[in-house]
Amino acid sequence: MKKLIKSFSLFAPIVAILILASCSKERSGSTGWAYNTPVNGGFEKTPYLEQETGPGLVLIEGGTFTMGRVEDDVVFGWDNIPRRVTVSSYYMDETEVTNIFWLEYLHWLERIYGDSYPEIVNKALPDTLVWREKMEYNEPYVEYYLRHPAFRDYPVVGVNWLQANDFCAWRTDRVNELILIREGLLVHNPEAQVDEDHFTTDAYFAGQYEGEKAGDGLPDFRPGSSGYRNVRMEDGILLPRYRLPTEAEWEYAALGLIGNSYQELITDRKTYPWNGHYVRNDNNGGRFYGQINANFVRGAGDMMGVAGALNDNGDITTPVYQYAPNDYGLYNMAGNVSEWVMDVYRPLSAQDKSEFRPFRGNVYQTKVLNSEGGIDDKYDYTVYDIPGVEYFLTEYGKRSAGKLTDTDQNLIDNLLNYCTQAKEDLKNRLEEEANQRIQDGMDLIVSSDSPIAPDLRDGIADYIEHTPGDLRVRDVTVAENIDRRNYRTADNIDYQDGDFESSIYFGQEDYQTNENRMYDWGSTTLVNNRSRVYKGGSWRDRAFWVIPGSRRFLDERRSNSTLGFRCAMTRVGSPVGLSFE
Repeated sequence: MKKLIKSFSLFAPIVAILILASCSKERSGSTGWAYNTPVNGGFEKTPYLEQETGPGLVLIEGGTFTMGRVEDDVVFGWDNIPRRVTVSSYYMDETEVTNIFWLEYLHWLERIYGDSYPEIVNKALPDTLVWREKMEYNEPYVEYYLRHPAFRDYPVVGVNWLQANDFCAWRTDRVNELILIREGLLVHNPEAQVDEDHFTTDAYFAGQYEGEKAGDGLPDFRPGSSGYRNVRMEDGILLPRYRLPTEAEWEYAALGLIGNSYQELITDRKTYPWNGHYVRNDNNGGRFYGQINANFVRGAGDMMGVAGALNDNGDITTPVYQYAPNDYGLYNMAGNVSEWVMDVYRPLSAQDKSEFRPFRGNVYQTKVLNSEGGIDDKYDYTVYDIPGVEYFLTEYGKRSAGKLTDTDQNLIDNLLNYCTQAKEDLKNRLEEEANQRIQDGMDLIVSSDSPIAPDLRDGIADYIEHTPGDLRVRDVTVAENIDRRNYRTADNIDYQDGDFESSIYFGQEDYQTNENRMYDWGSTTLVNNRSRVYKGGSWRDRAFWVIPGSRRFLDERRSNSTLGFRCAMTRVGSPVGLSFE
């Protein structure tokens, strides 16, 4: 008994310290155990206030609104009937993405991939030839618009939907990398990043990017740990992904009804992003009374007004801060350039989409796991859309028939042979070998003296799907979703509008694999699963297209001189933020 009392007296101070330490820590409301202590296993509850606002973004407080066309349908499209929906709060760029932002993006790609994978840089180049029109002299814009400093604050154009998404992914990684540097966790070392050895948010979370650490890291309370760890998603330090806005988000933000509401009533309906039903400023006595509120075509042949009193100060696009913002603080949500959104186009979207966060275009993916259940190694090679590469080469050969030399034709034939071998490798699940064959084809192009070699290299580059440093992802399968009721298949783009179940051929097995069963693309319609919605009017449009409810579509691989984009970001947590509470 005396031994027991003596032993207890020796350990009593330690026990008291542990008890006091646990008393000073926050405890679980579920189990009563203290957080953030090795004694209890090290489960952490990190301090968190609210989401940081990323560079260039404005918080858009969500809510309900009437989405769709609420004015005369002068083109008789009948593809956007009004319906009431709700969008959650989110962030959106206050301006369109500008030329200087895109040049920054190209510079980074050149620094990372330029030596080993120049085709990745080529893929990101905007199509400056979109300025050409057969009966217009626009060659100066072809040469100067993207790179001349006079246009640096103008919206970037000639960017297709796929390129816009690549920019969003790049922007996410650069912003989160800077946050880690700012917080003293990583060293700024751009020279050390090359090819696959560069920072991406996904690779960092997966433990596949270490970089040069500026400090030990965050405290790690797990027993047996080194005492420090990398940032995790649970810390709330890194931001969600930049992305394109959905059609509903873009339209909601453009209307800016927050400035026309009192309590729960929308007191004044808007036709345009500004108040009133006129395209001119009707604030009688105001400084800008009588001026056009956006950059669009006023009438036949009138792109900018009369000399001495140019109304919109722009024959083409204008600087992104040229006009007053709407009630959310967003610039040029009418005119200047139309803007890409995430959605796949369907004329009957209004009848199919949900009333909460409506969107068409979901393709569910998951990270590839290794045999041990961990996230598989990131790519250290370029991944191509091999059927797409084959399609491009075949079409190029057809359209150039009779104009190719023997050298040209041999080059195309050799490249098609690489595609055939690569497709066979894919059947045998030899993905790396398949993509290496296409890369060998790119090397063959570089060493060729054929005058069509640059065309082929640029064309194949457009079908790059993943670049070195990206994590491996795959579409989910029906087999792994056997017991799900909310979804089964990965690709839900044509759900209820184009899929087999919604077609007139339901029950006829021979039509099940026909992708054009409902929309006969290229014959009776231009609608398919690659048709993406774009919103708003541009410098070349009449006032009708400036109305937020208008919608048009374009193939995701195409671009033009009137189409740009801006980024959005999901808002996590409170829909209003502390500054509004």
